[in-house]
Amino acid sequence: MKRLIGMLVGAAALLGLAAPVGDALAADKQVRIGYQKYGTLIILKEQGLLEKKLAPLGYSVAWTEFPGGPQLLEALNVGALDFGTTGEAPPIFAQAAGAPLLYVGYEPASPKGEAILVPKDSAIQSVAQLKGRKVALNKGSNVHYLLVKALEKAGLTITDVEPIYLPPADARAAFERGAVDAWAIWDPFYAAASAATGARTLTDGTSPDGTNIVKNHQFFLAAKPFAAANQPAIDAILAGLKEIDDWAGKNVKTVAEQLSPKVGIPVSVLEVAAGRQSYGLRPIDAEVIAEQQRIADTFFELKLIPKKIDVSTAAPGTKS
Repeated sequence: MKRLIGMLVGAAALLGLAAPVGDALAADKQVRIGYQKYGTLIILKEQGLLEKKLAPLGYSVAWTEFPGGPQLLEALNVGALDFGTTGEAPPIFAQAAGAPLLYVGYEPASPKGEAILVPKDSAIQSVAQLKGRKVALNKGSNVHYLLVKALEKAGLTITDVEPIYLPPADARAAFERGAVDAWAIWDPFYAAASAATGARTLTDGTSPDGTNIVKNHQFFLAAKPFAAANQPAIDAILAGLKEIDDWAGKNVKTVAEQLSPKVGIPVSVLEVAAGRQSYGLRPIDAEVIAEQQRIADTFFELKLIPKKIDVSTAAPGTKS
């Protein structure tokens, strides 16, 4: 392949065809991006902005949708993805499993964008009343930490409930047929379930006193080998995300209208979800990594991850 490319470059130089050969070379470079049903990455995908930014650098883009962050990072771990976005918890579980991930950016806290739901006619009125009950959640997702911290605030631990680990679609089915007592879930599934079933919010990521139970950051992550060899591509992706983030924060209704036919969720529901999201891409810093370390230490103490990890090793230059 390298010999063939060399021959093409030489022929192009003789014939003045540098641009077409550049296009031919572009086929050899691809960024594989994992996204979820909602968030900045899917807006970036739908608007086609990233392809425009990466094409001059010789990259094409391959997009793959995932039901949650844990599944996305499993793909990154086995070398099937180069870049993706998840909540707070998935990178911690992935790092504990040895995934070669790198934190490259994050969005501000969105504590109201995830919640623990109960059916509208449930007798459960408080988190404390979840003791001994079945709670559905996507294992290793951001709501895993929400459940842990909400229970802690109520004087319980995760051993006081029966976690039922299910991806969002299966969890909603179990929730609707009464197979579980509660469901820890994030937007837009949270907004959709509330609208369709009348589910009550037992708690979101905030407390009645206005403080945060959890922060619920969204992170952008790259595979370390890809980032090391393709920094211009990472820079272009982050530039695209910043542009979209800045636009989306000022155009919530338009975001909902654009995404509705793509994700199969009504505009009114997506508006609710978009209104709970925080916008504005930020570079990784020591403060947010310290917060991630607190989450990792909590999971280790609860034996939810098999070993203690140093989060800063996945974010070089941020150790405080």
